[in-house]
Amino acid sequence: MAMTDEPRWTVITGASSGIGAELARVFAARGSPLVLTARRHERLEALSAEIGQAYGVPVEVMALDLADRDAPQDLHEMLQERGIAVHTLVNNAGFGLRGYFASLPHERQVAMIDLNVTALASLCRLMLPGMIERGRGGIINVASTAAFQAGPYMAVYYATKAFVLSLSEALHDEAKPHGVTVTALCPGPTESEFSETAGLKDSRLFRSGAMLPADVARIGVQGYEAGQAIVIPGLTNRAGAFGAKFMPRFVSRRIAGLLQGMR
Repeated sequence: MAMTDEPRWTVITGASSGIGAELARVFAARGSPLVLTARRHERLEALSAEIGQAYGVPVEVMALDLADRDAPQDLHEMLQERGIAVHTLVNNAGFGLRGYFASLPHERQVAMIDLNVTALASLCRLMLPGMIERGRGGIINVASTAAFQAGPYMAVYYATKAFVLSLSEALHDEAKPHGVTVTALCPGPTESEFSETAGLKDSRLFRSGAMLPADVARIGVQGYEAGQAIVIPGLTNRAGAFGAKFMPRFVSRRIAGLLQGMR
């Protein structure tokens, strides 16, 4: 089989709900076979059945907790064992917590770094060489508008997303000459389980309005396919990210703290 005829597999982490599930539907609608991974096996199986019936694409389910330091390597080996050459990697798995850094559980904050940063970077490193060798495909790393400023009362989450944005921008320039695209998808408030886990439902940030995950996913994939380094869905979110770049940092972090609603 010619390399150009190989199936264009898309691997999506954190695929069991929210933006991850909607990204799976968008790629399936484009005819891409999928590998769905998350902790919740039953949800993955349900999504797999739905997508298989609706779009007729192959779907593989690999239930893993990517906060486990060994999980990215385990996923890579499982893909190799099944003969799956990854065309697109979507690093969507992640979570946030709202509260005072000095009071939030230490182990949960470390787990956030392990998932949002370490697992994401590991998967990029494991899968990018194959994409460069084949001269096609790429990576979507789900960051956040939180990446553009410091975030009092969500200090670790904002810091992890700043890492994701910085890494993605650098990899975009490194990979582009090889025909590979790396895109940072930076959504703002989005209706999903993320806001409940993070404790943000009652915050000013979410009371001001949130996008639908289906819209975030559609805009994100369109931007990736267009070769963009950074995609920020929504005019309000783009304006906020643009403003954060030019206002004094003490102002941007004060606004972020106010939106978190802790003071």
